[in-house]
Amino acid sequence: MLFSQDIISVLQKTITNEGSISLPSEGNSMYSLIQQGDICRFAPFDPTSLKKGDILLFWASNGKLIAHRFYKMESENTYSCKGDTNFGFDEPIQKERILGTLVSIEKQRYVVQPSNLIVAGWSKLILTFPFLSFILRSYLNRRF
Repeated sequence: MLFSQDIISVLQKTITNEGSISLPSEGNSMYSLIQQGDICRFAPFDPTSLKKGDILLFWASNGKLIAHRFYKMESENTYSCKGDTNFGFDEPIQKERILGTLVSIEKQRYVVQPSNLIVAGWSKLILTFPFLSFILRSYLNRRF
């Protein structure tokens, strides 16, 4: 879904004023951790507490709102992210395009936090073994 700059501004104000924002997920780039329809809650972005593997909410230059995993700093103001099932990295993201950091995922029957042992373990696996992205994407291509 594409968002106008006005909508992005409203989202930025909401996350700052309310302390968090909850959004339904769309797509499968973060499968299996985040699935279509899961409700993702994001807190305001704090670059001082950012760790490799955190999931950032940002908007791309084409206006799409995206939540992908942080991999590394490209420069002081530029971040590199990638979806768990994507083959390549996203375009470099400038700090001002980042809205928040994932703090929980509400699934149909339960809520998980990034600090959950299984979620943290999945993050380590996907960061350590990049070929898992290819396996997941192959599975999704056959499934959908």
